[in-house]
Amino acid sequence: MTEAVSVKRLTHFINGELVEGKSRSYSKVYNPTTGEVIAEVPIATAEETREAIAAAKAAFPAWRDLSVAKRAEVLMRFRYLITENMEQLLDIICTESGKTLEDARGEVTRALESVDLAIGAPHLVKGEYSVNVGGQINAYSAKYPLGVVAAISPFNFPIMVPLAQTSMAIAVGNAVILKASEKVPMTSLFVSELWKKAGLPDGIWTVVNGSKEAVNELLENPTVQAISFVGSTPVAKYIYETGAKYGKRVTALGGGKNNMVVMPDADLEQVANAFIGAAYGAASQRCMAISTIVPVGEETADRLVAILKDKISKLKVGSYTEEGTDFGPVISKESKESILKAIDLAEQQGATVVNDGRELDIVKDSEGFFVGPTLLDNVTKEMDICDQEVFGPARNVVRVGSLSEAIDFINDQELANGVTIFTNDGAAARKFTTEIDVGMVGVNVPIPIPVGYHNFAGFKGSRFGEGHMFGPDQARFFTKTKTISERWPETTETTASTFAFPSNN
Repeated sequence: MTEAVSVKRLTHFINGELVEGKSRSYSKVYNPTTGEVIAEVPIATAEETREAIAAAKAAFPAWRDLSVAKRAEVLMRFRYLITENMEQLLDIICTESGKTLEDARGEVTRALESVDLAIGAPHLVKGEYSVNVGGQINAYSAKYPLGVVAAISPFNFPIMVPLAQTSMAIAVGNAVILKASEKVPMTSLFVSELWKKAGLPDGIWTVVNGSKEAVNELLENPTVQAISFVGSTPVAKYIYETGAKYGKRVTALGGGKNNMVVMPDADLEQVANAFIGAAYGAASQRCMAISTIVPVGEETADRLVAILKDKISKLKVGSYTEEGTDFGPVISKESKESILKAIDLAEQQGATVVNDGRELDIVKDSEGFFVGPTLLDNVTKEMDICDQEVFGPARNVVRVGSLSEAIDFINDQELANGVTIFTNDGAAARKFTTEIDVGMVGVNVPIPIPVGYHNFAGFKGSRFGEGHMFGPDQARFFTKTKTISERWPETTETTASTFAFPSNN
């Protein structure tokens, strides 16, 4: 008989303290590997969210007035604490997200890139200065923090995305409220304790667990000056439109339908290895996962599909505690059911099932939320799965006759997060990178996610607003610029009134 798992009652993190929820409404947190409930997370009311915002507002002035170098010191201590507590952090991430240990470690590494960039905030918030622009007037610009800002993060990266959204915001002097995904709240609460130990003042980092009521309060509350969102495209559109309606600065990153174009001259063995990691890693629950492989020419497609079929059949799906596991479960029972339905529909609409992840024993027998690696060939533009973002390991093959046809196929899609081409032809790569209308482009790179000091964002339905998640644009997004003109006349100097517009004469 299986021993019952203890269910932990979680909290919010407000004003430097773990705070019990007042709503008496809770959401279940599952271990996706076993299907068991491991915790209950409180769902904040609008009133609780307002209290958190008020605490952040009260804490903001002192943090704003602290030197940027002193703020950077706190981030350096925070970075050290993440590395110091790595094993405990990895266990939490794997338990509540189902990731493999290797995948979770990679996520933390990428999260640290955002912290590293934020530590360099003193350089990124420098202003400009001009001497004697006219009439002994000097002019300069200076960047100031916005105040209270909010981040709304997804389940698929419990630490990387929240820290990518918030590290720079904190470094440049803002107070941050994080609405973490209710599916993976334990990571954010653990990170909260590390911020506290690093010396971040109470109220500067807040975690409010909630649903639409809490989100709407963040969107509508006049104290909140900016919103950073990562999630699905329909919700991203709602966040952007609602936040903009209430006068907020908003960047909302949505979904992706990422394509890998394969030219006939590419090394297909290398392509297959690159595709499998980029397509099926983390059970394909990445907005930058390769959804569709687009081989150019029938011969290229036939050879590539044969190689992929063999390699995919050898992938191991299982628990992160098992040695050699390539990827684990998807996040929820509902997600699993949605993915299986998408595969069923694609088959009904004429796709060829090359590798069938529905038939694995672990998918049929386990209580965990497993879906095996699935490859669908002969997918066409008319099929639902061609445009639909399937957040799970069901991947497509779309055959085209030329590079131009591949470019047209990709540019016609609503989502434009990431894309890559595999080729040894420099001219083909140049044509591709020039003509493709996608935000992040790779050449012989399977997942073109930029490092933390380059900007991250897609185009079209993959991004609403002009902000970015990584990179120096974060410093601009979370600050406002004042331009100041000053003149210090001699005490004995007298000047006549002037009615002309000031010039540099």
